[in-house]
Amino acid sequence: MQDLLKELRAAGELTRLRILLLLKDGELTVSEFVSILGQSQPRVSRHLRILQEAGLIERHQEGTWAFFRRARPEGKISLAAFAEDRVGENDGQFIRDRDGLRTVRAERSAKAQAYFSAMADTWNQIRALHVPEEDVEACLISKIQGRSIETMLDIGTGTGRMLQIFAPHIKEALGLDLSADMLTVAGDMLVAENITHARVRRGDMYDLPLKSGTQDLVVIHLVLHYADNPEAVIAEAARVLKRKGLLLIADFAPHEEEFLREEHEHRRLGFADNEVSEWALMAGLPLKSSDHLKGSPLTVAIWTFEKSQGP
Repeated sequence: MQDLLKELRAAGELTRLRILLLLKDGELTVSEFVSILGQSQPRVSRHLRILQEAGLIERHQEGTWAFFRRARPEGKISLAAFAEDRVGENDGQFIRDRDGLRTVRAERSAKAQAYFSAMADTWNQIRALHVPEEDVEACLISKIQGRSIETMLDIGTGTGRMLQIFAPHIKEALGLDLSADMLTVAGDMLVAENITHARVRRGDMYDLPLKSGTQDLVVIHLVLHYADNPEAVIAEAARVLKRKGLLLIADFAPHEEEFLREEHEHRRLGFADNEVSEWALMAGLPLKSSDHLKGSPLTVAIWTFEKSQGP
């Protein structure tokens, strides 16, 4: 009862209730809350602290940024989910906050797309500055040895490099990206390499244009650190996987290279094994293996998941 009363007191205030509802679709930073709520940073921080102390939200510090997310209720009803049911999507304040959230994300997306457009022609060279790509690629290919891959999806395909290296091992592949400039580079590469069983198209990683249970392999290569909601990206990847299908995620291990945010639009400074594994397990993808390839200054982690249930 005391825990419940603490949660109710924390949530029983308009701004804090708005915060709980805004966190429905993933993580937000203090500055993003300030923009959406129209309140000062000290006031927003105070509300976040109260919700955190009540166990309703979690704080994840990463370099100079702090991310906030809803806490996962263990063996009890989520107070945030109860609030969603009671408030409803027609509530005026809820609608205004959701509009504010869309504006924040649209501005961030536009900034990222401008970056990708400017860097499309030299993207592979930029990646080479971060990690030894040949080692990453060899590790990724090793994960599918002995498997028959009919269909492959590359989420955030960029220049199409994953389509290129997996082409000899698959029968059909699709690369999705939101950047038209990146897709142009990828399409030119497929033509130049005479890869006729792979194609690229515009697509949203949060709403994949594919039916459920259709892919033998899904690859997310150095993309997750750009995502507003990495957990949702993984869940959507799990949806389109066949039973026994593989999800391969290559991304950075936790690091402190803030310049990647400032100069290269990275939202997250890497991911811990337990964080990614928890997201995948919630989506029905148990961890098969975790590999870490140390670079300087960055380490690339490669996580392999296999879908345990489904068609």
